[in-house]
Amino acid sequence: MDLSAVRARLWDDLNRLRASAGYLRAGAPRYSTLFGRDSLISAWQMLELDPSIAAATLRVLAAHQGHRMDSRSEEEPGKILHEHRFEKSQQAELPDWGFPYYGSIDSTPLFLIVADAYVAATGDETMLKELWSAIGAAYHWMVEFGDLDGDGYLEYSRKNPHGLWHQGWKDGSEDHLRIAPPVAMVEVQGYAVAAHRAYARLARRRGLGDASLRAEASADRIRIALNRDFWMPKSQFFALALDGSKHLRTAITSNPAHLLAVQAVGEERIEPLVSRLFADDLWTPYGLRTHASSEPDFDPYGYHLGTIWPHDNWFLYRGLKLLGRDPEARRIRDAMLRVWEELGCIPELLAVVHGKLEDLSHGGHGVGANPLQAWSSAGLLDMIARE
Repeated sequence: MDLSAVRARLWDDLNRLRASAGYLRAGAPRYSTLFGRDSLISAWQMLELDPSIAAATLRVLAAHQGHRMDSRSEEEPGKILHEHRFEKSQQAELPDWGFPYYGSIDSTPLFLIVADAYVAATGDETMLKELWSAIGAAYHWMVEFGDLDGDGYLEYSRKNPHGLWHQGWKDGSEDHLRIAPPVAMVEVQGYAVAAHRAYARLARRRGLGDASLRAEASADRIRIALNRDFWMPKSQFFALALDGSKHLRTAITSNPAHLLAVQAVGEERIEPLVSRLFADDLWTPYGLRTHASSEPDFDPYGYHLGTIWPHDNWFLYRGLKLLGRDPEARRIRDAMLRVWEELGCIPELLAVVHGKLEDLSHGGHGVGANPLQAWSSAGLLDMIARE
C-alpha cells in the first residue's frame, strides 16, 4: 500500500471538515458542525501534526462554555457543549433541544485533557493565560456538577426528557445500553483521572501549587476507586458502567480500552485487560468491536452493540503505544489500513459479519454511517503519519 497516498487523502478529507474558525467539524454529510467530544478527540489526534486545530477547538468551545442552569439545553456553569447547530434551519431538526446542547458527560474532562496536551506540546503560555478562566470553570464543573453524589465519579442523568439518554461516547436518545441513571461509564472515569492530572499540571504552570496538589490527590483517589469498583475478578476485565444503584453493568465492551490511553489502569490489571481485548469475541481482522459477540445483546450491525469504530480503536492504539507494546499497536494500525484498502475510506463505523467487512455508509441495516468522520480520519493519520 502506498502510505504517502493514504496520508495525502486523509489530509484532504480533514481539510474538507475544517471550519473557517479552524476546528474540525464532526463529519459529512451528517454531523457537519461543532461537537465537543468529537472535535476535541480529533484535535487531540492531530496535535503533533497540526496544533492549530487544537487551539481553534479550545477557543470555540471556551466561547460557548456553559454559564447558567438550563434544563432544556442541559447547560450548567463551566460545562463544555455536546453539539452546536449554528443555523436556525439545522436547529429546527431537533425542536425539543436548546442550542448549544450540553448533554455530554465527557466533553468537559476532554477539554481539560486537550488543553493540557496542547500547552505541553507547544509551550504556548499565552494560550494558557487566555483559556485559564475557561479551564478553571471546566474543572469546577467536574467537581461541582459532574459528580452527582460526591463519590468522585462523573455521572449523567438527562435533564431534558427529549435529550440524550446516554451521554458518553456511546450516546443515544434511548436506553440502548440498558443502564439505569445516574450512569457512571467506565471510560469517563479514566478521562476524569486524566483531567484532574491535566488541571494539576496547568495549575502548577500558573503558580497555584496548593490547587495542583489537591487535583493530583483527586486523580489518585479516583484511579484507585476505578480499579477497585469497576473490576470484575471473574472476567478479569472492567465493567461497562455503574448504574444509579451502584450495580455493575457487566458487559464486555471496548470502553475499558480507553483507560489505557489515559493511563488509568493499575499495573496488575494491564496484562489481563489487553489480553481480553484481543480475544476472539472482541477482536476482528478489521479492529476492535464495541461489544463482544459473546454478549446476549450483541448485534454486528448495532450502532454501539457490535460494530467497529475507528476512533475507538485509536484509543487502544494510543494506550498500547504509551505502554511500549508496539507489536500489538501495529495490529490496530494494520486493521485500520485493511479497512481503508477494502472500502477506499475510513468511515465513522463499520460491521464485520462472519469474518467479512460490510460498509454501512450507504444506509444499510438502518445505520447510515458517515463515510467521512473527523476522528476516524485523524486517528488513522496519527497511526501512519510518521512512517
